Amino acid sequence: MLQELLTAAAAVGSAGVVYVVSAARVVKQYERGVVFRLGRLAGEVRQPGFTMVVPVVDRLHKVNMQIVTLPVPAQEGITRDNVTVRVDAVVYFKVIDAANALVRVEDYRFAVSQMAQTSLRSIIGKSDLDDLLSDREKLNQGLELMIDSPAVGWGVQIDRVEIKDVSLPDTMKRSMARQAEADRERRARVINADAELQASKVLAEAAREMSETPAALQLRLLQTVVAVAAEKNSTLVLPFPVELLRFLEKAQEHPVEQ
Repeated sequence: MLQELLTAAAAVGSAGVVYVVSAARVVKQYERGVVFRLGRLAGEVRQPGFTMVVPVVDRLHKVNMQIVTLPVPAQEGITRDNVTVRVDAVVYFKVIDAANALVRVEDYRFAVSQMAQTSLRSIIGKSDLDDLLSDREKLNQGLELMIDSPAVGWGVQIDRVEIKDVSLPDTMKRSMARQAEADRERRARVINADAELQASKVLAEAAREMSETPAALQLRLLQTVVAVAAEKNSTLVLPFPVELLRFLEKAQEHPVEQ
C-alpha cells in the first residue's frame, strides 16, 4: 500500500513538473507578452519576467518594444517644379500597444514600411527642389505626421523620420554647378568694383594732399623706385636724374628775364 502511494505521488509530482515546464514562459525586459486563448485575446498584456500559460490552450506571442530603425528604399518622383529626384529616408518607430500591434494589423513592420514609402512619394510631389535640399527639417516633420496618423491605430508610435539623401540627374547637377559658378563670379565682380571705388576715393584724397606739398610727390616717386628695385628680376631705367626735374621745375617758376 505504501509503495502504491509513493508511486502515485511520484507520478503526480512528475506530471506537475511537466506541467510547470510546459506552462512556464519568460518575457524579456524589452518585450511584452500577448496571450491568445483558443484564438481570443486573453487577459492583460504580460509584463517582463516569469509568467505561466495554460499548455495547449494558450499561445504566448512576444512583441519587441524597442525602437526599430527602418530604412525606406529610395523613391523616385517629380517635384512641384518638375524636377525628377530620388529620395530615401529612415524611420524610427516603436510599439506602444502590443495587443493592437498583433490584432489590428497583420505585419506592423511591413505596414509602416509601405506607409513610409507612400508618404515619401507624396512629400516629393508637394515640395520644390529647394525645399528638399535646404528645408529638410520641415519636410521631416510633415513626413512624420503623415506616417504617424494611421500608425497610432496599429499600436505603433513614430519616433522620428529623417530624409537621408536626395539624388539628382546629372544634367541638373551640371546646371546647378553653372548657376553657383555664375553667382560666385557675380559676387566677385561686385567685390572688385567696390574695392576699386574705395581705392579711387583714397587715391583722390592722397592726390589732393600731394598737390599741396610737391616734395611729398617726389618722396613717393623715390619710394616707388625703391620698391621696384627690390625685385631682382626687374630693371629700372631713369632717363634723367631727379635733380634735373627739380631744376626744370624751378626754371618754370622763375623764367629768365630777357
